[in-house]
Amino acid sequence: MTVASPRQGRPVQGRPVQGRPRQGRPVQGWLYAAPTAVFVTALFVVPLLLVLVMSGSRWPLLSGNQGWNFPANYTKAVGNRFFLDSVAFTLTYTALATALLIGLGLGLALLVQESTRWKGLLRTAFLVPNALGLASASLLFYVLYSPFAGPFAAITEQLGFTFLGTPDAALWSTLFLIVWRYAGFYMLLMLVGLQSVPFDVFEAARIDGATRWQTFRHVTLPLLRPTLALTTVLCVTGSLLAFEQFYILTKGGPDNSTISVVQLVYTVAFQGQNDLGVAAALSVLVLLALVVVNAVQLRAFHRTDVDAGTS
Repeated sequence: MTVASPRQGRPVQGRPVQGRPRQGRPVQGWLYAAPTAVFVTALFVVPLLLVLVMSGSRWPLLSGNQGWNFPANYTKAVGNRFFLDSVAFTLTYTALATALLIGLGLGLALLVQESTRWKGLLRTAFLVPNALGLASASLLFYVLYSPFAGPFAAITEQLGFTFLGTPDAALWSTLFLIVWRYAGFYMLLMLVGLQSVPFDVFEAARIDGATRWQTFRHVTLPLLRPTLALTTVLCVTGSLLAFEQFYILTKGGPDNSTISVVQLVYTVAFQGQNDLGVAAALSVLVLLALVVVNAVQLRAFHRTDVDAGTS
C-alpha cells in the first residue's frame, strides 16, 4: 500500500503497514464455538466413549459394569445366531431402498421441474408425507396392512394374501412405506440439484440436436454428481440404520426374516440376553461399517468426478 511522505505530502510506495491484530478475536471465536462444542461433546463424544468402554466390559442390563472382558463381547456379537442373517437382510434392504428412493426421487424431480399449472400442487403432494414422523407413518401402515381391521382386509382375505405374512411380502410392504415417506424428500434434493444447473447448458444441447435421453445421460446426470453423492450417502446411511419401521410393522418376523442390524442391537440389549456389553460391541461394528461404506462411496464419486474432469 502507499503511505504519505512527511516532506512532500504525497503518497509514496512503501512497505505495507500492518495493523495490530485484535486481541479479542480468539476469545470471541472460542465463545462462538463453545455451545456447539458442548453439545457435540455431551451428545456424541461422551456417548461414543461410553459405548467403547461398554463394548469391552461385562455389562449386564441390571448389574452394571462387572469388569473388562475384551474381546469376548465382539466374539459373542459375531457369533449371535441372527448376526449373519441380519447383516444379509440389512444389505438387501439397503440396496433396494437406495435404488427405489434415488430413482423415484430423480423421476419426480424431473416431473415437477417442468413449468406446468400443476407444478406447485404436485410438489406439495409429493412432499407432504415427509412431514409425518417415521414412527407415526409406520403405525399408520400397520393399521392399513392389518388383516383384521385394515381397509384392505376383505380383499386380502379373498385373495389369500397378507402384507406382512411372508418374508418377501413383509420386505416389499416395508419398502412401500419407506418410498411413500421419503420419496418427496429425495425429490426435493434432486430438484435443488437440477435447478442449480444453468439453463443455457440444456438449451445448447437442444440446439445441437440432442434427444431427451441424450440430454439426460450426457448433461443432466454428470452435472448432478454432487447431488447424487449426497443423496446416496444419506439413503445408504439411513437404510443401514433402519429400526422403527421393522420394529413396528414386523417385529422381525415372520420367522425372524426381517431383523435389521440395529433391531438386533435392541434385542440383545433389552430382550433375551439383556447384555449391554454385547449390544455395544454390535453398535461399534455398525459404526465401523458405516464409516467404511461412506468412505468408499465418497471416494468412488470423487474418482468419477476426477475421471470426468480429465476426459
